This record gives sequence, structure tokens and C-alpha cells, in this order.
Amino acid sequence: MRPGRDNIAAPDLPEGMAWIGPEPESMPSLTAGGPALVHFFDFAQLNSVRTLPYLNEWARRYRDTGLSVIGVQAPRFPFGSDPAAVAAGLDALGVEFPVAIDAERELWAAYGCEGWPSLFLWSLGGALAWAHFGEGEYLGTEAAIQEELREIDALRELPEALAPIRPSDGRGARVIAPTPEFLPSESWERAWTAGEDGEVLALDYQAGGVFATVEGSGQIEAEIDGEWRGPITVGPAPGLVAVAEHPRHEAHSLVLRPSPGLRIWSLSFAAGVP
Repeated sequence: MRPGRDNIAAPDLPEGMAWIGPEPESMPSLTAGGPALVHFFDFAQLNSVRTLPYLNEWARRYRDTGLSVIGVQAPRFPFGSDPAAVAAGLDALGVEFPVAIDAERELWAAYGCEGWPSLFLWSLGGALAWAHFGEGEYLGTEAAIQEELREIDALRELPEALAPIRPSDGRGARVIAPTPEFLPSESWERAWTAGEDGEVLALDYQAGGVFATVEGSGQIEAEIDGEWRGPITVGPAPGLVAVAEHPRHEAHSLVLRPSPGLRIWSLSFAAGVP
């Protein structure tokens, strides 16, 4: 979305945050050379992870035309503040742009983020040009990036916008709201631990796919509608793993049997097309 006014300035980067990758000097220095995209996410949260292929590609294709991209890891779970865990998670997701670890969500609060993910595009000079909360609006975001780059060089040749990665990503795509996220321990601060809190997790869901946020090393056996599937290997770094993905919004029964000691923080569900 476009901002309601044209004089919203970029909050500067707090001192003392850990960075994965080179730390920018400041937001004024970053936007002095061109537009800057700031993306708040969590490397183990479903909606965040689904946006990252677009961010990775925008960073790659527009790097030489003046766009800077930085990420902000805003932790949802305790392991999300650990630099080693964050670095491993970003590497697994192919993230190469610099990422700050906003352990206390100081920058999150300064930006007024409304959830995971939250994206802000700052123009040359540091005024807010575009913002988006949640998944989607990929075509609109890339059009806003190109508009800012053409402000620098109106004759610059720019590529065609990225094609949607998933059917649900296209402009005007109809999606059905999935089953809400499930916290098996009923807490953001404590994981459900296999062997201590139970042997299996079972629930019914409706979605385009189901994903688990897992910490520890081992395997997860998944039963969908009574059929056991091959084990899913997880770890050693925490992160998001795909349990099942469907071509559209579907209803299923799920049973998970994790290895003893595996910690399951969340089960989350992707929106699917009808």
C-alpha cells in the first residue's frame, strides 16, 4: 500500500543489534544511494518463509540498479534470538542479504509492524514509498521497487516482474482461510516435547499444507488420513519443516509421531486455492 503522506522518514537502525552479514552504517547512509527494502520476518514462521523466495530474487535482480535489501529477524520463539540458529536458518533458506536480529523487537516497535512478515520500501532519501503486511502483493511490491528505481534513471531497462511462485500468490487469486496456527504446548515460551508431553500429536485441519516449527534433531513420522508416510528428518538447526503440501485447500486428519526429545513449537497451515 502507498503511505498516506510523503514525509514518513525511516527509523534508524538501533545500536547493538547482532547482524548476520555486513551491518549497514545507518538508514540515512543506506537510502543515500538508492531505495531500501526492509523486511521483518522470522525464519521459522510459515508466512515469513513463503515470502523469502521473492525477497531473495528482488535482492539479486535489483542489487546492481541501486536497491538495498535488509532483513530483520523478529523472533517469535526463544531460539529465534540465537545468532547461530538464525545464521543456520537463513543459510538453509538461501538468504544472502544482511539480516539484523531484533531480539527485543525494538525496531519492530519503531516501525509499527502488524505481524509476520512486514515489509517497508524507502525511497532514495529515506521517505516511505510502500508498505505491506503479511503475504501477497508481490506484483505491487515489485512495481513499487521499479518505480523508485526509475526515479533514479527513467531510461533504465528493468526485467519483467516475477511470475507467481504459487497459485495463491497471483493478483486476484481466491484463497480460503486455513485452520489457525496450533501451539501444542499452548504457550509461545515452551515447546511440546515428544516423550515428555506425549508420544503423538493429532488434529484435523483444512488448508493447502501443514508445517511444523521444530527444534532438535530426529525424525517425524506423519500419518495423513490413516496412511503413514516416510519419516521427515529434522535438525540439527531449528526451523520450519513441511509435513504435507496439497494442490488446493483440502480437509485432512493428521497424526505426528516425533522422535523422543524433539520440540514442536507450532503447527501452521498454508492458505490454499479452492
